[in-house]
Amino acid sequence: MANANVKEFTDSNFEAEVLGASEPVLVDFWAEWCMPCRILAPTIDEVADSSEGKVKVGKVDIDSNQEIAVKYGISAIPTVVIFKNGEVAKKFVGLTKKEDLEAAIAELS
Repeated sequence: MANANVKEFTDSNFEAEVLGASEPVLVDFWAEWCMPCRILAPTIDEVADSSEGKVKVGKVDIDSNQEIAVKYGISAIPTVVIFKNGEVAKKFVGLTKKEDLEAAIAELS
């Protein structure tokens, strides 16, 4: 992950970084082998840059962090989930347009 505005969330830091965050948190559930995930990655980077200060953005590698993926019922990737106050506020499955993600962030901010 080359973007400084995109954090790495793991089974061990998820509760503190995502569920305990004061701002909304956009989480991209992905895997290295997933081609649609790779296609979505630049969009996630753009959203992280354009939403800096409004929302925390990060990724969960579902192969390395299966506990979180199971807990939130991630059955297809890419899946983008926006959390607010520790709860799932919005969920997008599959390739999602930047405009749709930004609209959801604006609605929750």
